[in-house]
Amino acid sequence: MKSKIPSHRAYRDIAPDEIFIDAQNLPDFDTQQFEGRIERPITVRTVLWLGGFLVLICAIYGWRFYDLEIVHGAFYADKAEKNHLDDTVVFADRGIIQDTNGVPLVTNIPFTVSDSGTSTASSDVATELPDPTEEGYSTRLYIDTPGFGDLLGYVKYPQKDSSGFYYDSNYTAVSGVESYYNSVLEGVNGSKITETDVSGKVVSQSTLYPPQDGTTLTLSIDSRIQAELYKNIQALALQIGFTGGAAVIMNVNTGEIIAMTTYPQYDPNIMAAGTDTSAISAYMSNPDNVFLDRAIDGLYTPGSIVKPMVAMGALEQNIISPDKKILSIGYITLPNPYDPSKPSIFYDWRPQGWVDMAHALAVSSDVYFYEVGGGFEDQKGLGITNIEKYFRMFGLGASVPGIFAGSSKGTIPDPAWKAANFNGDPWRVGDTYFTAIGQYGVQVTPLQMVREAAAMATNGKLMTPTLLKIGANPSAGQYNQVQFTQLPLNPNNFKVIQEGMRDDVLLGTGTGLNVPYVDISAKTGTAQLGVSKANVNSWATGYWPTENPHYAFAVVMESGTTKNLLGGVYILRQTFDWMEVHTPEYFAQ
Repeated sequence: MKSKIPSHRAYRDIAPDEIFIDAQNLPDFDTQQFEGRIERPITVRTVLWLGGFLVLICAIYGWRFYDLEIVHGAFYADKAEKNHLDDTVVFADRGIIQDTNGVPLVTNIPFTVSDSGTSTASSDVATELPDPTEEGYSTRLYIDTPGFGDLLGYVKYPQKDSSGFYYDSNYTAVSGVESYYNSVLEGVNGSKITETDVSGKVVSQSTLYPPQDGTTLTLSIDSRIQAELYKNIQALALQIGFTGGAAVIMNVNTGEIIAMTTYPQYDPNIMAAGTDTSAISAYMSNPDNVFLDRAIDGLYTPGSIVKPMVAMGALEQNIISPDKKILSIGYITLPNPYDPSKPSIFYDWRPQGWVDMAHALAVSSDVYFYEVGGGFEDQKGLGITNIEKYFRMFGLGASVPGIFAGSSKGTIPDPAWKAANFNGDPWRVGDTYFTAIGQYGVQVTPLQMVREAAAMATNGKLMTPTLLKIGANPSAGQYNQVQFTQLPLNPNNFKVIQEGMRDDVLLGTGTGLNVPYVDISAKTGTAQLGVSKANVNSWATGYWPTENPHYAFAVVMESGTTKNLLGGVYILRQTFDWMEVHTPEYFAQ
């Protein structure tokens, strides 16, 4: 078979003489210079492969350059900038809080930065406060006089993680004035840029946004009266065994609260710092609940201090003439239709004889208010529906408006309430009797009762209480003005109630307030507690001066023994006697 010889050869044959000639000269070749080697040309395929590889490399680098500079250029530029620029928060100070006379109640201990970069306090710092060398914000310093904790409240400081990053750069207002007026007190934090070089040395600093400090608040509180009122409540509670107490004094024409304190309470410096764990633990475990602001949220059985409202309802509904007298022999008896041998007996706290409305208020006759409240024999009663109506008209059973809109509402018992709480048990006339004298399920707060007393003093102006000095806080907006509701009641009926409250001080249960330096009108109350009735709440509400009233008050001493004769009236007498010497301007006629 004939072999096929290609027409074109990819190489050329070497002649034999060339081989012998190269072999002869071989020893003289410089092999390090590649002499004696046969050279072959680089093929086109190799050139193409190498060129393609180089093009691919250039394409990858080109795409990466485009991605970094064009697609994500802004992101990486900002990231690069931040590698040497540190954006830090500059904390704004909260507003200072002062009393009506300009006495500081809450101040700031500012922080400064030394040349070494260490934060230091510019003044002495109480041991309870956070270490000033560790933070860059000001510490709140609360007045160290007892009696202001629940009123002022406290804040929690900015929080940072273990890396030093502030995940919460704001002061958190927890309670009291700090919380009520937080929008006015809080400032706006600023921002500072610090430039550093590669070694971490600060090159320059500049403030992007300066901090805006909070606004100073001037309260209506007189810190002198506040401190004295608390001291007297605390002393009596420790002496007699009351588990707590609260008191409020309010301007009847403006709603400005002059004093509002509660016992027991906490130290706001300790709570704000959060470092004294033993003290905080003691607060938490205290069975008397030091965190309950009894003046605002404490719910108490009121007893006889509700009788002025029942009397007003009876007059408005024409249930009884104010001059009509009812005989109190110490009790009334209702027949038992199921067992005549076991009548229901409702006792007065003592026999009162014949009493009209004003006298019944003065001596606090239970029999009189049983009859006008629930009816007896030929005397028509107001009834539970109307009792509830007038209680609510004077602010009971609802939160106090304004800054106290979240305060406790209390309870006004009615048939629906009884059915829900006593397995469907029907409402009986005895339930109305007890409600009419402030017992049974009635619960009120001291703040509600000071509003009621002020309304009785002003012929129906139901004030919206405020803790701000009216006119002194323009940045407080709606809180910086007088607000009230005028009750749609006959002014002549108020005169009867006012007469009875003045007689209470002159010849009734409130004679301890019959002082020579000012005329006081009052209504006292002793509310029995529990099934055994071994303990009582002792109340005193009212206003002064009797003519042209300026201030109303409400005091409650919580859960004391029935054998004790000192209570709300005693607290007020001690406080008023002190005021007559140290703050006589409050008794100016």
